[in-house]
Amino acid sequence: MSADAIQIQALRTFREVAHRGSFAAAARDQGIDPSLVSRSIANLEAALGFTLFERTTRRLNLTEAGAAYLSRVSALVDELADARDQALDLISKPSGTLRVTSSTAFGSQWLVPRLRGFMELYPEISVEAVLSDSHVDIAEERIDLAIRLGPRPSGSFVGTKLMDTRYYVVATPDYLAQNGVPPEPGDLGLRQCVLLSLPAYRSSWTFRCPGSLVEIPVHGRLTLSSPTGVKAAVLSGLGPGLLASWMLENELEDGTLVDLYPEWEASAAEFDTAAWLLFPSRDYVPLKLRVLIDYLKDKAGAR
Repeated sequence: MSADAIQIQALRTFREVAHRGSFAAAARDQGIDPSLVSRSIANLEAALGFTLFERTTRRLNLTEAGAAYLSRVSALVDELADARDQALDLISKPSGTLRVTSSTAFGSQWLVPRLRGFMELYPEISVEAVLSDSHVDIAEERIDLAIRLGPRPSGSFVGTKLMDTRYYVVATPDYLAQNGVPPEPGDLGLRQCVLLSLPAYRSSWTFRCPGSLVEIPVHGRLTLSSPTGVKAAVLSGLGPGLLASWMLENELEDGTLVDLYPEWEASAAEFDTAAWLLFPSRDYVPLKLRVLIDYLKDKAGAR
């Protein structure tokens, strides 16, 4: 590795340590020994002639000089990474590692089943999927692509729509044969529904059709903490449930589940929502990320 390359790597390591607050966390992210991170920072400090961090037993804190230096070199590190990615993309196939995050339900139900085709198309790309129902800090966790559900997101990230989402109240044919179809959405108040524990989902569902908007109180003896659990319970015949379109591609088509109110749109919180692809704003989007975005949008359009 050339001296320039070593210096660039040292700057990346410096920024990672500053963001993470410890050598150990930065080393974990890079998959290297903490001693290598410590040595890299020490060498950089020696070359610069000033201390970057104040070391305490609990955490590293930037010195005043270190903070000023970081504010100037952070953008430079991104520019160097962009320049390297752009040059490599001109002479090589898409390669490297992509860190992708989504909710657990969306990841398991929609994203992961489509990754096999992507990885067959691009054998030199590895994917790390961070599936979590907690908020994942895109910058802190070095996420290349985040999939978020809901209204159009705001913030400093670039966003493009993956697909519109719609919600359906569904039940199994066996449940409907035994209990009958509740003729109108208002009749759900007389049924034991399968509920999601999120506040907006567990107490009422909203329905709309041209000229009508109604909010229906719902109740049930079974409440689950994940949409995947709600789907499993509905499939077990435990009652009607409210599920997103991306969870029901096969079941509605093959008749495993029945849409109770095809003439109505349903929602628990908001209508006109979507799945969004978010990625950090950079002057150059690496080829490995562009091909994943194009692949996912193609698969979303195909459905």
